[in-house]
Amino acid sequence: MPPLPQGSVPLASLAALFADETRAAFVLALLDGRAWTAGELARHAGVAPSTTSEHLGKLVAGGVLSEERQGRHRYVRLADAGIAHLVEDLAARAAPAASPPPRGLRAAGAGRAMARGRTCYDHLAGRLGIAVTDAMTARGLLRQDTGFALTDEGLGWFADLGIPLVPAKGRRPLARGCLDWTERRPHLAGLAGAALCRHALDADWCVRIGSERAVKVTARGERALHDVLGIEAARLELV
Repeated sequence: MPPLPQGSVPLASLAALFADETRAAFVLALLDGRAWTAGELARHAGVAPSTTSEHLGKLVAGGVLSEERQGRHRYVRLADAGIAHLVEDLAARAAPAASPPPRGLRAAGAGRAMARGRTCYDHLAGRLGIAVTDAMTARGLLRQDTGFALTDEGLGWFADLGIPLVPAKGRRPLARGCLDWTERRPHLAGLAGAALCRHALDADWCVRIGSERAVKVTARGERALHDVLGIEAARLELV
């Protein structure tokens, strides 16, 4: 039997980490960019603490999650932005074109809120993320024709708003496209996407709602998005 191609074993091992519904539920929850305790993830996924510990151990060992301990608590988060991008991309490609209707009014409301606006690790997604991306592209701040890239006008726009684009450790690009699993189109990610999302939350343009990743545009945010990008409030609603 000929030897396996180089890299096939690590790829299969990484894929196996996502091939479990409980572990998939964990990494999807962690797309909110925050650190969760093992107990919080156990309650979220509806599994026993012992089962949670076993799954988290595999995800940490496989480089999908990083962990830290504070006293008796164990916190985990996605290892880096690259893992977050991979999870969101997999979710987008795995989602059926016609999803079954949610069960109950609460689930339906949560689904609409996530589709309207949410965070994808550390940048904006959903209808909100797409609206921002489209507006930046239409105004010449962002190019998508040869991959995502900020123009000189885009760099000036961030500077005018007082949003620093400080390079982080590693080789994270300034701008990149991330496939949106509800809109089926790419939204802005990378350093620029993260900086804009952080500014939107800090400036009270958006607020987090519920226990999921959903965010809601505030009245101040509606005015700001109209002023700086020309986005009409109706553009952010579901159709």
